[in-house]
Amino acid sequence: MPRLRLGTPLRTTTPRSYRGDTDPETSGSDKGRQGFVEGGGSTPPDFWALKPWWCQPWSILLTGSSIVAGSWAVLHIWWITAPVSLGVAAWWALFLVLVPSAYAQGELPQEIDANDL
Repeated sequence: MPRLRLGTPLRTTTPRSYRGDTDPETSGSDKGRQGFVEGGGSTPPDFWALKPWWCQPWSILLTGSSIVAGSWAVLHIWWITAPVSLGVAAWWALFLVLVPSAYAQGELPQEIDANDL
């Protein structure tokens, strides 16, 4: 099975014309990733540039806040909303703090086996 390597450019299935960027020379996030691979640079691309819109910090914060607010608005029971809040806080800590910092420090595995996905 092929092995995926971190640091290689991700290919998007959305054509540039759908994203409103038809000129490959001015492509913002793709340009940075290509420079990393083609230029042999040692700095990996920005962690959030690799993520889709639904995995951006704003969407993670908005979803978590909505879940906590929805729990309180529907139930009005603090002993249910409190564990929900703790779960959301743990989710935020993992995906907004720990994983990006591990990526920045190079602590994430350099190779991912396609069978593990």
